[in-house]
Amino acid sequence: MTTTGPTVLKRFAARLPHEVDRRIRALSIASLVGQIVLIGTGGAVRLTSSGLGCPTWPRCTAESLTTTAEMGLHGVIEFGNRLLTFALTAVALAMLVMLWNLRKERRDLFWLAVGLLASVPAQAIIGGITVLTQLNPWVVGLHFLVSMALVVLAMLLVNRAFGRTGRFMDRSYPALPSSAFPAAAATAVAAGAAVVLGVVVTGAGPHAGDADAPRNGLDWDLFSHIHAVPAYLVAFGALFGIWVAVRYRARGAYRNGVAALLALTVAQTVLGITQYYTGIPPLLVGTHMVVAALLVAAAVNTADIAKHSPRA
Repeated sequence: MTTTGPTVLKRFAARLPHEVDRRIRALSIASLVGQIVLIGTGGAVRLTSSGLGCPTWPRCTAESLTTTAEMGLHGVIEFGNRLLTFALTAVALAMLVMLWNLRKERRDLFWLAVGLLASVPAQAIIGGITVLTQLNPWVVGLHFLVSMALVVLAMLLVNRAFGRTGRFMDRSYPALPSSAFPAAAATAVAAGAAVVLGVVVTGAGPHAGDADAPRNGLDWDLFSHIHAVPAYLVAFGALFGIWVAVRYRARGAYRNGVAALLALTVAQTVLGITQYYTGIPPLLVGTHMVVAALLVAAAVNTADIAKHSPRA
């Protein structure tokens, strides 16, 4: 009886990290960046009317798994977005492998990585339903919202991997007032509400992903204004966070987090107003989507840090 197989596996496991190192941290960043890039490429699919560039699923055509020359640029864009899912799968799987020796000690990291990996097939199925329903706006919206939820998981993974939050966090952070976390959590909820309403606005707007794709039939102008309400709340929350950082001389992660949140809020507000008054140009819409992902990540980051910081 040979023992070569088990011996090789043991040697491989022995070379895996026994503490959170730069490999794990790099993979956590790759996961967060990849999820945001996926939102950007998904936006490109819709904004270039490439939503049915691959008209079926799981194949790209009835005869081919991949795009064909006859399908042109639309097929390339849609199939490229599908391929990115495999890259994210590889990153999530690599993270789980790297965490194998830490799966008990760092369950926080391990289960976040499991969630990211498990979401990949789920997201692929929703994407398939999107194609098979000829880009039903509600299914398209669900596809986007799941991507945003994955940005949240990836942001939490980054924070835990870098010791910014959680049981293994750096305990030298400055104390924050008891109001810091509720305010930051409310800001994150408002950011989520703005995203959900943004999905409704998109479903009523002109960028359907295909010329024949259905719309949700709602009043685009009305919901655009409703969508702005939670965005204003996010701005107020970011300003409150800045006040906390100044008043309590918060340094490091919290100060940088609220500064990033405020900067992204200002950028998103400018983008939203500009696209509203310039006829919703595709490039601005796509930029708006990517900044929305960054904004949600920043809001979750701030709330996560405020939750785990000591109280003043």
